[in-house]
Amino acid sequence: MTSIRTQIKNFILQNYLFTNDDSALADGDSLMQKGIVDSTGILELIMHVEETYGIKVLDEEMIPDNLDSVANIVAFVMRKREQ
Repeated sequence: MTSIRTQIKNFILQNYLFTNDDSALADGDSLMQKGIVDSTGILELIMHVEETYGIKVLDEEMIPDNLDSVANIVAFVMRKREQ
């Protein structure tokens, strides 16, 4: 079974960085500050997370603390799945 971290990182690498090189993105890298995603990219990422993990990202949850790095997204998904 592929981990949530691996699935999310691979999605970002393939859809935004167009690579399979795992070293192109560290888990703590800010997706916005590094210019990897813009506001539209964040919405696409949210849709992917919702569809893949069966969770709903509420408007008030669309903040960098939840969605601006692989590590933040993984932690957010895990919290949401526990609810």
